[in-house]
Amino acid sequence: MDSKDVHEALQSKEFKTLVSKRWSISIILTILTLAVYFGFILVLAFNKGLLATKIGDHVTIGIPIGVAVIVISWLFTGIYVRWANKVYDPEVHRISEQFKLKKGKGRA
Repeated sequence: MDSKDVHEALQSKEFKTLVSKRWSISIILTILTLAVYFGFILVLAFNKGLLATKIGDHVTIGIPIGVAVIVISWLFTGIYVRWANKVYDPEVHRISEQFKLKKGKGRA
């Protein structure tokens, strides 16, 4: 694709819709990640006793909750990567190929 084709593809309604979906998913996962993280911090700031509750001889409930915050962040990242690999990247490729064929390029 030459630069004119790239510009046309980037300005297409299909691509703009796809980018809008990407932003929506990114914003939702970011907000969820921040809610989990700041929720943990707020509990730590305002209810230390809850996180200091012992669930064993040497472990408090704060440790597994802290680990859960990290794991949830990884999970959200994995959700985004899976979506990007299964939906976003193939759609970008499809739109790109569509513009190549539309312009008569890529045909044997």
